[in-house]
Amino acid sequence: MTVRVERQGAVALVMLDRPHAKNAITDAMRRQLWEAFEDIALDRDVRAVVLTGEGGDFCSGADVGTFGGGGMAGSLGRMHELGRINRGIYHLNKPTIAAVPGICAGMAWGFALCCDFVLAAESVKFVQIFRNVGLAPDGGSVWLLNRLIGPMRTKELCYSGRVVRAEEALRLGLVLEILPPDDLLPRAMAFAQELAAGPGISIGLAKRQVDLAATMDFDQFLSAEHMMQPVASRSEDHAEGVAAFREKRKPVFKCA
Repeated sequence: MTVRVERQGAVALVMLDRPHAKNAITDAMRRQLWEAFEDIALDRDVRAVVLTGEGGDFCSGADVGTFGGGGMAGSLGRMHELGRINRGIYHLNKPTIAAVPGICAGMAWGFALCCDFVLAAESVKFVQIFRNVGLAPDGGSVWLLNRLIGPMRTKELCYSGRVVRAEEALRLGLVLEILPPDDLLPRAMAFAQELAAGPGISIGLAKRQVDLAATMDFDQFLSAEHMMQPVASRSEDHAEGVAAFREKRKPVFKCA
């Protein structure tokens, strides 16, 4: 298996594990990654996810040497599978953290940006590599970048195919934190454990609100918000939070 999933308590660590090829994505890896996130979505015991790469790199994008074949139908099939991964990460109703060491190129940048948070090593190199091999951007990266940094900067990155290093990524708001390489995964896992200990329904609804805020006008958003609060207020986590506040103790949430 070139995609490993390890459980550490309520956190699932998803590891791209093809280090000899900088974790470049093959057809088999793409299917394994989709299956991993499908399983995580259905596992109530998983309450947060960390996505990272083995061997000092996140992922160098698609392994172009293993792609191809099948003509237009084959290409469309691969894009459909890629879209399932992007949707699976982006719409997962649990906190997601990308821990990005080294190279993060092409579709892999889309995977990282689909996560709620991106933590990066000081050695990170983000690149919209598509123009360098004569391809159109994919992995949802243009849509995601456009929301974060606007159309002009997104076009510049796509047209140039240049490398974005850690300090620039932090300045642009593309990463939440930059860390020494050896500290990256421990920090990501600690952050994930902190999120996993939180009220899962509340966090899931907040995640949904942030997504809706990008597509709705204010009145539409308020209507959606009004439907969510009654759901949260009837949860066990809400009752536990209120009880803990009254009893002056730390709440123990169950994501229920």
